[in-house]
Amino acid sequence: MSIQKILFILLGNSLYALAVTLFVLPNQLITGGTTGLALAANHFFGISISAFVGIFNALMFLLGLFALGKVFALTTVLSSFYYPFILEIFQRIFAPITSEAPLTKDPLLASIFAGIIIGVGIGIVIRAGASTGGMDIPPLVLNKKFRLSISATMYGFDCLILLFQFLFSDTEQVLYGLLLILVYTIVLNKALVIGKGQMQVKIISKAYLQISQEIQSKMDRGTTLFKILGGHDQNESWGVLTVISGRELSKINDLAMQIDPEAFIVIHQVNEVQGRGFTLPKDYHRKSENTAS
Repeated sequence: MSIQKILFILLGNSLYALAVTLFVLPNQLITGGTTGLALAANHFFGISISAFVGIFNALMFLLGLFALGKVFALTTVLSSFYYPFILEIFQRIFAPITSEAPLTKDPLLASIFAGIIIGVGIGIVIRAGASTGGMDIPPLVLNKKFRLSISATMYGFDCLILLFQFLFSDTEQVLYGLLLILVYTIVLNKALVIGKGQMQVKIISKAYLQISQEIQSKMDRGTTLFKILGGHDQNESWGVLTVISGRELSKINDLAMQIDPEAFIVIHQVNEVQGRGFTLPKDYHRKSENTAS
């Protein structure tokens, strides 16, 4: 595990603990996760909250070890020990201040800001290849095994946990809890793909070969040629596919229009691109191969 990954795991857990200290605890907000499960277990079955959290986290650690590997398990151990430590530190620093003059006494604002910070924090940890432990692990396992969305499954689990708490908690608290979960799920989803998004461009033109060559030489981007059939006249032709950054959209549009003012251009935003030229270094010795990198 690299130093960079360790630093990201520590940063993400620190943001999570900061949100809990500054917004969740002062406003007595409830949320999902392991703590929410522990509250439900304590109410219905009389199980100690601390005992439930300890046993559940141990079981989730074993699940992560079995399904996600030893490296993931080691990073989860780091989060499991660091999070309660930094939470205790932040509580000692900020709790005396927030108890007298909290940043906000409005539970709506607290839910929104807590959700934003928690979403960013969890997103940083997950992008580092780790988790904050507990209920964060099942969504990661489901994502690996069945390609289910991490943010969507996390939101689903948290909503189910809140529904259990609805049976014995104040209704308004549960509603604010749902809002908090919704906000951090949306932010988490954005955090997982930020910086990875690219633009997919399809150019249909009679001058497809010249456009393809110009993209490769002037923009240093690979291209893929694909065969097309006109829907109106049934004429066969070729199109050019490439993937670029958002900053290059204007340049590729000007390039194509200068060659063929009647070129048909379709642009799609994609969340993530993997392969040579993006997650792998470019190989200038393979220019003859058709790629979209």
